[in-house]
Amino acid sequence: MNGLIANIDKVHTTELGIEQIRRNLELETQDVVNWCKQQIIKSNQHSQKGKNWYVYVDDIKITINTHSFTIITAHREKIKEIIRGKP
Repeated sequence: MNGLIANIDKVHTTELGIEQIRRNLELETQDVVNWCKQQIIKSNQHSQKGKNWYVYVDDIKITINTHSFTIITAHREKIKEIIRGKP
């Protein structure tokens, strides 16, 4: 996770990714990438599995590629899945 925080300025996503994240999380903000960066910074629950980081904040899971720093997706998780630690 330190690698992700150290490279937070590289975190980005595609136009389609922005729309998907906005829809999945019902966000009203226009700056989805900055919103995700703030969530990543404040998170204290995360994991890395294979080529992805999984960042958990409240009931949200953000998936980020470890090599490109691309936000792949973000969506709401069921609390039970978070507790069990499912990425």
